[in-house]
Amino acid sequence: MGLFRRGPKKAEGSEAADVVATPAASTAGQDDVPADDAPTPTAAAPTGDGARVGPWDAGDALPELPRVDLGAILLPGVAGMEVRLEVDKATNVVSAASVLLEGSSLQVQAFAAPRTEGIWDEIREEIAQSITQQGGTVDDLPGPFGRELLARLPVRTPEGRTGHRPARFIGADGPRWFLRGVLTGKAAVEPDAARALEDLFGQIVVVRGQDPRPPRDLLALKLPEGAPTPPAPPEAGTPAPEGGQAPRFQPPARGPEITEIG
Repeated sequence: MGLFRRGPKKAEGSEAADVVATPAASTAGQDDVPADDAPTPTAAAPTGDGARVGPWDAGDALPELPRVDLGAILLPGVAGMEVRLEVDKATNVVSAASVLLEGSSLQVQAFAAPRTEGIWDEIREEIAQSITQQGGTVDDLPGPFGRELLARLPVRTPEGRTGHRPARFIGADGPRWFLRGVLTGKAAVEPDAARALEDLFGQIVVVRGQDPRPPRDLLALKLPEGAPTPPAPPEAGTPAPEGGQAPRFQPPARGPEITEIG
């Protein structure tokens, strides 16, 4: 495992732990996903030559790759990448993982989904509406994992002006789970720069588990073995660390309690 260290504050209410990833091999058991006869979305999608690509479910016959065990996500390694885990200071729950590589970033989060249908189409519409309402622009385009969003997110520049930052929102529906990725930096606008992170996204394994969960419930991640435990939350009134905020991508809102629990 690579060396973990505390990272700079990335967003209000969260801390980051970083690792220069040289992942050890990790596998998920076949019994992580219960078998049943109900139809479920598949994580695999056909490419132009008909081959299967991920992201993968823990119950799939997985390609042999070294992966970092982050709990709900088994993250493959890419030479030179850095992994930043976003930890909620109030709960110490790891809510997202971001991979930094050569001027680009991929943030990934996994969520519960209904047993019988995917949720990416619905979530994509909600993201587009939210960005538009905030003054950004969005294009819904085909991509390597199906439909995706190419967005220009409104941001405040150091001079106090309003600028825009490009981002690509990609998603994959799996059996009772949904995986979302957000590409920023060069990967948002340069296909060559995006390729390594797209390949990484396609080799992620999602460990949904057997617990019933409402749709859109965040599947919590965990710090890998050997990573330092985040410090306790500061007392009320403690000044926040210096540094700017990164763009905040809120997870899909939890669905009504009356919706299906998968």
